[in-house]
Amino acid sequence: MMKGASEEEKLASVSNLVTVFENSRNPGGAPRDRRLEDAHHRPGCRPPESPGPWEKPNVRGSMESEPRTVSRRYLNSLKNKLSSGAWRKSCQPGTLPGLGTQDPEKKIVQELLETEQAYVARLHLLDQVFFQELLRAARSSKAFPEDVVRVIFSNISSIYQFHSQFFLPELQRRLDDWTATPRIGDVIQKLAPFLKMYSEYVKNFERAAELLATWTDKSPLFQEVLARIQSSEASGSLTLQHHMLEPVQRIPRYELLLKEYVQKLPAQAPDRPDAQKALDMIFSAAQHSNAAITEMERLQDLWEVYQRLGLEDDIVDPSNTLLREGPVLKISFRRSDPLERYLFLFNNMLLYCVPRVIQVGAQFQVRTRIDVAGMKVRELMDAEFPYSFLVSGKQRTLELQARSQEEMISWMQAFQAAIDQIEKRNETFKVAAQGPEGDTQEEELQSEELGLRAPQWVRDKMVTMCMRCQEPFNALTRRRHHCRACGYVVCARCSDYRAELKYNNRPSRVCFHCYTFLTGNVLPEAREDKRRGILEKESSAAPDQSLMCSFLQLIGDKWGKSGPRGWCVIPRDDPLVLYVYAAPQDIRAHTSIPLLGYQVTAGPQGDPRVFQLQQSGQLYTFKAETEELKGRWVKAMERAASGWSPSWPNDTDLSD
Repeated sequence: MMKGASEEEKLASVSNLVTVFENSRNPGGAPRDRRLEDAHHRPGCRPPESPGPWEKPNVRGSMESEPRTVSRRYLNSLKNKLSSGAWRKSCQPGTLPGLGTQDPEKKIVQELLETEQAYVARLHLLDQVFFQELLRAARSSKAFPEDVVRVIFSNISSIYQFHSQFFLPELQRRLDDWTATPRIGDVIQKLAPFLKMYSEYVKNFERAAELLATWTDKSPLFQEVLARIQSSEASGSLTLQHHMLEPVQRIPRYELLLKEYVQKLPAQAPDRPDAQKALDMIFSAAQHSNAAITEMERLQDLWEVYQRLGLEDDIVDPSNTLLREGPVLKISFRRSDPLERYLFLFNNMLLYCVPRVIQVGAQFQVRTRIDVAGMKVRELMDAEFPYSFLVSGKQRTLELQARSQEEMISWMQAFQAAIDQIEKRNETFKVAAQGPEGDTQEEELQSEELGLRAPQWVRDKMVTMCMRCQEPFNALTRRRHHCRACGYVVCARCSDYRAELKYNNRPSRVCFHCYTFLTGNVLPEAREDKRRGILEKESSAAPDQSLMCSFLQLIGDKWGKSGPRGWCVIPRDDPLVLYVYAAPQDIRAHTSIPLLGYQVTAGPQGDPRVFQLQQSGQLYTFKAETEELKGRWVKAMERAASGWSPSWPNDTDLSD
């Protein structure tokens, strides 16, 4: 505790406060507990922070202070206590030693003054000693930049000037004249608005600690200046990092003392309304600091992503927010097995990454950056890949698979939240993207966006023939290629064209249909005018374009010895014919069966999933994947065999 009132009256300047602070320590200057710093913590009260703010203890002497990094666990603990009220609960009323019934509120004000004197002494040490000495060394030697020193100490000079020139003298005058003016609420109210300056300091705190550790290791002169000051009696053999923590902790301590002051005031005390209002303002300032810590953690998360990706500084931007990250499976258009990938979803972009095999430095490599602006997301109804969803962006379209239904929904909600936020900033885009025509409007929008956004590529195994000329693919003379504008699988002859695509800003391989649409050039060969054969009917898995469609196993010599699977479709616009395709996206069927007059019977194998079509010596045998699917097919074929048409009244759809 300070010497006494008579000695306090002699404190003419802040330097005297520093002297008193030094003299109050143990004789001989031996390091001891930070008694002045914790003078307001009374017996029975827990300390404000149980975990230390630095992960490693300083095992060396003060002259060899080892740089230590800030613990995120400590910052999280501090933020949680500020938001949960742990600071306000850490001390209960009536625990002050020797607290009597006479003027208990004056004793709390005395305690506030004493802790403020110790705090100003610590601010003096930070601003006038550490800051000025390092700044002087930087100017004279050029061994380290002046800007680094200024960033480390942030706005500590403003904080020091406010407390030393205004708040501490006001407290001192009020306590000296306590008999005539027994109030403190009005002084605290004047203080509260200025406490918002602490947000800047708190936000910069972790960056300052990192710079401090970096330059202590990098510059011998920087380390020498620090070691000299840290070993002084004024520093108490404590590191600069410990002293820098003082402003972070100060606001909650004001709230603690002021709350106890309000509790001690009589109900009719003149200062009670002002003191309560001051307490509310201090609480608001504490929440402001809490928000600053949250913002600091958000920027730290961005910085960690930057380190894991090894990207340029545009990721670490105050406007960016990391919404979600995690592993997903990428459905490949060539391979049958999904690939392991990793996503970082921000409020304005998606980073599509692959893990690095050798993780030296960065952990991931960015394959694609997709803007959220213009992005669309929807679930894929794919029996082969459950929990799959489509992310369609201007730069690229991805088919992704989650590991569970819950994970898929969580990813889709995160994407949709980011999309909605972007659309709110651009209402004109939102109106253009949402038309009243439902699916028809969506198809028109896709046609208008041909070349403006990356298409969804049709998987190789979904087709067996070129989706433009209907010629079958083979491994040697007619290989598969993808049109970069529409995503169709086409042969080399049909994709031997290049057009400028705006989504990738370069000429790319396109099919002749897209080439004509994008360039306006009429090709000499009018392939589109070629007369269509009876089997050239486009397949579709969409329920609104077919009465029934699914894979069926084709059994018997009629289909060949191998017994392949076929994509079977009864089209809505041709409801009396069964078309059998080699793959769902094929343009031309390899078999068509007019169903009128056929009989549908159970198969001879005894398998409940097998059924047959029979008429005049013609016999076709099919096997469905489930009994339920077989029942739907039997019903559909029986209707077609009897001449049923979906245009009849009270018709029903079998594609559900």
